[in-house]
Amino acid sequence: MDPHVFSQLAFGLVLAGGLYLFISEKLRVDVTAMLILLALVLTGVLDSKQALSGFASEPAIIVAAVFVISGALAATGISEHIGAWIGRAGGRHEWRTIAVVMPVVALLAAFTHHVMVTAMMLPLLLRHARDRHMPASRLLMPMSLAASLGTTLTLVSAPAFLLANDQLQRAGAEGLGIFSITPIGIALVVVGTVYMLLTRWLLPKRSGEGGEDDYLRLGRYRTELLVVPGGQWATRSLADMHKAMGKSVSVHGWLRDGQRRDDLTAASPLLAGDILLVEAGADELMSLHDDSGLDLNAIARYGDSLDGEGKLQLVQTVVAPGSEFIGRSIRELDFSRQFHAVIVGLWRRSGPVAERLSDARLREGDLLVLWGRANRFAELATHHGFLLLAPFAGEAKRRLRAPLALAILGLTILAAATEWLPAPLAFLLGAVAMVATRCVDINQAYREIDVRIFVMIAGVIPLGIAMEQTGTAGLLAQGLSHLVAGWPPLAILLVMFAVAALLTQVMSDAATTALLGPVAIALAQVLDLPPTPFVVCTALGAVVAFLTPIGHHGNLLILGPGQYRFGDFLRIGLPLTVLIALVSAWMARWLWLGGQLLPHFG
Repeated sequence: MDPHVFSQLAFGLVLAGGLYLFISEKLRVDVTAMLILLALVLTGVLDSKQALSGFASEPAIIVAAVFVISGALAATGISEHIGAWIGRAGGRHEWRTIAVVMPVVALLAAFTHHVMVTAMMLPLLLRHARDRHMPASRLLMPMSLAASLGTTLTLVSAPAFLLANDQLQRAGAEGLGIFSITPIGIALVVVGTVYMLLTRWLLPKRSGEGGEDDYLRLGRYRTELLVVPGGQWATRSLADMHKAMGKSVSVHGWLRDGQRRDDLTAASPLLAGDILLVEAGADELMSLHDDSGLDLNAIARYGDSLDGEGKLQLVQTVVAPGSEFIGRSIRELDFSRQFHAVIVGLWRRSGPVAERLSDARLREGDLLVLWGRANRFAELATHHGFLLLAPFAGEAKRRLRAPLALAILGLTILAAATEWLPAPLAFLLGAVAMVATRCVDINQAYREIDVRIFVMIAGVIPLGIAMEQTGTAGLLAQGLSHLVAGWPPLAILLVMFAVAALLTQVMSDAATTALLGPVAIALAQVLDLPPTPFVVCTALGAVVAFLTPIGHHGNLLILGPGQYRFGDFLRIGLPLTVLIALVSAWMARWLWLGGQLLPHFG
């Protein structure tokens, strides 16, 4: 048998098996990608160097770096601050909220990962909808769609565009710059926002659902802070601390020398030994605990009494129904002696709480934040008076480093946009700078990298190489060229978008682009046209086709909280996808094929 024919048959079998696993989801997508890679080597379609080239590829490096940079923006509180501003700017009108949320979310998604943006905005919009008595389902879908549309504003946000650029460079064509697709992205964000404003009556009216995480994270905890002698806040004003910590930390009492001081104001200086009675969210409480200039008062007073070995940590537990501790004050319980832990915070769903934490009398359902050693929590975990002993849900924010994180992000984008550094090196340098300047902890930075996406990208790049090298892409392109012979370029671009849009409903955007990108390049060569618009339209179809909720991870995140049904996405997404396809093909023809920007009639 002709070796060339054998390689095509072998590739066809590997591709068929890979498509089956991708569509059936019997294995995770990253595992499937690795199996495809190994099969291509074992069948002799690719050598080992070609098979492993994806791990050192530009797309894989940029994606990993973007995850770390996104994590730094979240760790310094920038993402949350922007999300809170969106909530305030949205006001009490549904149309205004959509008009504010969609462009800002799209802009956020342009330089971070869109699923991370969706996850950040989800609880904020649920709370916004609940507080303003809006159906959450009217807000979550526009937000998720905007996050996906925002990935078209730059080259680096969606893996599909990074793969498209890699394919163009391998084919000898000129690569894409970081803002090469921005005109298309701007048009799509504008069209998507206007579409959702005009057709929001198609959105279902259903209230959002909150899970157990809402119960553990969305409340505000009562706690007491001690100003540490010689710390960064001693002699600085309360207003300075508020500015750094954010408005989510509210002070409702100020003690000096054991006496409440109502004469002290935000402009008054904090002195060593002052005690602040505050309310703070879970993340803020963890941030205050990690602040070297402040200490949780209960830890400062009783922390030394926690004997034993093991790591000290924060945990949370709930006062059980019928608990023997109901009605007793925290002072009376003497937790440090009885359970070898200190109560440092209290969350109560409703009702008043005593001014001093130690005077608070416990109620059923109260959530207590405890400080102690992990190996001494065994008795507490089995005690019938408490439920749900779990690690504390908060995550510390490094808010003082927010300006530095913004500066690093700006310099990273500037270096990549001006080509002072290659884009992979610029974003890698930005990620390293975020870690080196402690905008994000190194362990958290590694946790932020979605290894599944990194491995999948590294695994599907050889799939595209094999498709081109075996001649399969050329065969498909020849068949497609006969089908579209005589068609105008605009119609052919729409065909490539449509094929990718359908395939991405059962495969990831990266896998779809890896599979169809070589076909698009080969088709352009057969038609003697530049390959860039064909590859870009293919990637666009893979990224912004909103036909089903399974086509985008962001849509899967909002499916439950928004109480959406499968048909909701099809009813909203089908007309929008058709509109986006027309805009994408039209703009691509204008950018790379010399077409007109404005329609010409007559």
